[in-house]
Amino acid sequence: MIKVRDYLHTAFPGLTMAHSLYHQWGIRIHFELGDGIYQFRGDGSLNLDRFDMVYSQALSIFNSLFSDQDDLFLVTNVYQNKPHHTSKVYQRYIKNKDLKFLLKQETFISTDEEDEGISQFCLPCRKRDIRYPLLIQATCNEDFSLKPKLGNPYSQYPEVFFINATKHLIFFIYDDRGCEVIANDKETLRPVYEKYSEWVSEYNRKEIEAIFK
Repeated sequence: MIKVRDYLHTAFPGLTMAHSLYHQWGIRIHFELGDGIYQFRGDGSLNLDRFDMVYSQALSIFNSLFSDQDDLFLVTNVYQNKPHHTSKVYQRYIKNKDLKFLLKQETFISTDEEDEGISQFCLPCRKRDIRYPLLIQATCNEDFSLKPKLGNPYSQYPEVFFINATKHLIFFIYDDRGCEVIANDKETLRPVYEKYSEWVSEYNRKEIEAIFK
C-alpha cells in the first residue's frame, strides 16, 4: 500500500503537509466560512447560528470534493512538544474499526517552527468509513467550548487534512474562519469554485479568479 509521503511526492512534489497549504501551491482556493456573522452575541454568549452556518458550508464543500468511490488519506499532524489528543480522531470518527490496523505514524521536524517535531498519522480510507460530518464540526470548533471536540483549551489541537488520492486534491479546515483546498489540476477545482464563488476569500479573490480564467 502506497505511503502518503510517496503519494505526495508524486502528486504534489515539494509540498509540506502542514498548515497554510494555500501559500505552498499554485492551484488553490481559500474559502471564508461564516462570513458576516460574528462568533459572539452582544451578551458575550456564542452565536450558535454562525457555527451552524460554518458547519453547513464546510460540509457542502467537502461533499463537492469527495465522492463515495474516491480513495482518501485522513492525515493528522500533532506537534510533539505539546499535549494532544490525536487518538480521538481515529477512535471517535472512524466507523470501520478494522481500519485501525492500517493506521501509520511518521515523525519529522517542522520546517515552520524551529526544532519542533511533528507526529503525522495517516489512514487510507473511503468517505463512508469516516464520521465526517462530526469530524468537520470538531475541526471548526478548535477555539471554542463546543462539542464535538478534538482536544481541550490546554492542548495542541491536531491539524486534520483530507486527501483525495483519486482526484488529487487536499482539503484543510484551519478553524471556524475558513478552509483551503489545493489540487494538481485546476479543472478538478473549477466546479467547486463556480458553485461556491460567493464564499471565496475577498482578500484572495483576485488571485483566485486569475487561476480559473
